[in-house]
Amino acid sequence: MTFYVARETSKIWRRITTELTVELQHLSEKWKFILAGLIFQYIHGLAARGVHYLHRPGPLLQDIGFKILPELGKERGYISESLFSFIFFSFFLWTFHPFIFHSKRFYTVLIWCRVLAFLVVSQVLRIFTFYSTQLPGPNYHCREGSKLAVLPRPENVMEVLLINFPRGVIYGCGDLIFSSHMIFTLVFVLTYQKYGSKRIIKHMAWLVAILQSLLIVASRKHYTVDVVVAWYTVNLVVFFVDRKLQEMPDRSVSSPGVLLPVSLRDKDENHRMLNGTSLETNDRRGRSQVNGKTLDDGAHLGSEPTMNGK
Repeated sequence: MTFYVARETSKIWRRITTELTVELQHLSEKWKFILAGLIFQYIHGLAARGVHYLHRPGPLLQDIGFKILPELGKERGYISESLFSFIFFSFFLWTFHPFIFHSKRFYTVLIWCRVLAFLVVSQVLRIFTFYSTQLPGPNYHCREGSKLAVLPRPENVMEVLLINFPRGVIYGCGDLIFSSHMIFTLVFVLTYQKYGSKRIIKHMAWLVAILQSLLIVASRKHYTVDVVVAWYTVNLVVFFVDRKLQEMPDRSVSSPGVLLPVSLRDKDENHRMLNGTSLETNDRRGRSQVNGKTLDDGAHLGSEPTMNGK
């Protein structure tokens, strides 16, 4: 038993180190793109912080979702955030599963490049939208009488730049259309829909996305229009941006026992092994033997005539 555990641990460790080497190669090529995407996450948070200074509380707008869905209340508002945290961390861990499991359909660095591209385009549209018109926030801390509904004028630039993370994000107001939670949720679900391998998880992911939408409205964190706009906007963004990006190589076509072919010859050999052939077999097919001589080009020579006609 101890020998088996040690052997499997050694295999996993070799797999992780080999995968890390491959991913670092991709990271050395894509690090500027990854860094730009991460920096924009801060810019998006800064924009959400800025619109909070413009927010003015007012009466809640008429909303069909508020009439249909029962209000969860302050004490149960954590349910929506808990589900979103589950979605976020589940997707994050799934993108790193090639470091451990044999099934490797994508490279972690490359898939995060695509995810960040989807997020950035969606967030740019979101910033333009919520700065165009500020709606009175439906969340409890954004309503009239709450001290957090209106932010006092900042005393210095650093007060704005620090964005009071994470409290400033959780208790933000004014950045309503469209829902940031639904941007992340739909980008993650659409990405798994394309690169995931478990059909049952794909179906469950869509159900979870629908549940997340209902909980956001029931928690009164967004109006129904914020969720509806997110559904068709994010889907369109992913559809068009994905067509512009270069398609990722499908790693599932390689041999399960090889993490990354070191050359085209190795890759061809892996395919031949999967098909039940080998390089030696193919080499023998391309050769013929005449009078004890082997010809590499496969050409056939006629018999040499002799004096006695034999």
